[in-house]
Amino acid sequence: MDSFAYAAEFEPGDTPGVIVVSFPDVPEAITEGNGMADARLQAEEALGLALLSYPARGQPLPKPRAKGKRLSLVAVAPDVAAKLAVIEAFVSAGISKSELARRMQKDEKEVRRILDPKHATKLPAMVDALRALGKRLVIGVEAAA
Repeated sequence: MDSFAYAAEFEPGDTPGVIVVSFPDVPEAITEGNGMADARLQAEEALGLALLSYPARGQPLPKPRAKGKRLSLVAVAPDVAAKLAVIEAFVSAGISKSELARRMQKDEKEVRRILDPKHATKLPAMVDALRALGKRLVIGVEAAA
């Protein structure tokens, strides 16, 4: 099961109270926040934006490999995780957009929007797309760090 969570390093910035966040496996994702709570929110957003840039550039998502005592796991927002899951399932299926549209009984223009990393897509449409690709969306809840 893909969770789209990556290890992040939280370090003090040059300004007091500022926390700088970087991701060893996703070098494009770097941000900062005022205090730890803000840094975590900014990290989630930066990670999501960086990961969505990979399919937009025709590149596969990086594999989460980094581990260490100084690293904390950060997951993307649920809507970003669903979008990434749809895009990865579509690429893995090796089918055309028109074939996915046929399977979903939707217009191909709608499928193009669903697969567009920059287009906000409602959750039911992504669930339908995953179902048409032989996948299902599983939602979990865990304590916030």
